[in-house]
Amino acid sequence: MHTLKPSDKAHSLADQAAHSVDHAIKSTQRVANEALEGLASGVQHLRHQAAPLLGGASDELNDLAQHGMDNLRDEARHVRHQAVHMRDEAAHYIKNDPLKAMLIAAAAGAAMMAIYSVFSRGR
Repeated sequence: MHTLKPSDKAHSLADQAAHSVDHAIKSTQRVANEALEGLASGVQHLRHQAAPLLGGASDELNDLAQHGMDNLRDEARHVRHQAVHMRDEAAHYIKNDPLKAMLIAAAAGAAMMAIYSVFSRGR
């Protein structure tokens, strides 16, 4: 019978926790991207509907819509950058304190599922 040393178990648990954190971050990114895409689609739809009604103001509306889309892209890029930074910090933390990291990962997973359920109810 082969038993794992406590250090091997800790590394295994740390790897599992890192995978859970990475999965949670990717799920959050996916939900955020879907929300941003839905918002961008809504802005585009409104822009196309409003342009004929506004006549001469359509150029200004197009500029505002483009500015909004640019802001959305910038925010999405910022969120992705923060998620990568958080992932790197989480990996470092997991290596230093694997048991505590597992408990935090479990709580984060529960929070992500709650957020996902809120977004999925709207569809």
